[in-house]
Amino acid sequence: MNWVRDNADLIVERTLQHATIAVPAIVLCLVIAVPLGCGVRRLRGSRGVILAAVGLLYAIPSLPLFIALPALLGTGLRDPINVVVALTLYGIALMVRVTVDALDGIDHDVVMAATAVGFSPWARFWRVQLPLAGPVLVSGMRVVAVSTVSLTTVGAVLGVKSLGLLFTDGIQRNIPEEIISGIVMTMALAIAIDMCVVLAGRLLLPWATTTRRTTKAAGRRLRTEASSLAGAP
Repeated sequence: MNWVRDNADLIVERTLQHATIAVPAIVLCLVIAVPLGCGVRRLRGSRGVILAAVGLLYAIPSLPLFIALPALLGTGLRDPINVVVALTLYGIALMVRVTVDALDGIDHDVVMAATAVGFSPWARFWRVQLPLAGPVLVSGMRVVAVSTVSLTTVGAVLGVKSLGLLFTDGIQRNIPEEIISGIVMTMALAIAIDMCVVLAGRLLLPWATTTRRTTKAAGRRLRTEASSLAGAP
């Protein structure tokens, strides 16, 4: 505990550095993956191949990707932008498929009804399809957020400043408290960002929360009625 107390400023600094890498990657993933997923969904004939190709991005080992990107981007090996780009690609690999599945899960009759009342394709997407797909997209973003925070630590192997440096430095200097601090703060940051995603989902999709509550209440009523019937003579 003495190490933690004496290095509290360093822990806070590393946490902020970690967040400045992870948060932009999460936001960029959402901004890029949702339109891309919508475009892929329209390609009925080849979308399976495209989704498989996009999914392969997640199979690329993170460390080799971090090393290869500087040559492609013209950046320095320790430039945080390399990690941001790599994490964005990993997030896109997950969210494109989530977006396609979310839009495919919308009841076709609802889409046809929106068309029948005169919604243009653009208005139908923004006012009907995207709101209905919202809960699934939020769930996907929660997975992306947590995995992004976790993968950010790998950049420390190349010297990119993040909470991962607490791992590498703690191992090299044999300071267990430093390693544990890195683990705890990484988990805390992941939980904090996950909560922010959930809160944003509730603010932007209030009807989703209401629907879940209504469904749970209906389920409780049905169980109560079933128990009453089962106990009746």
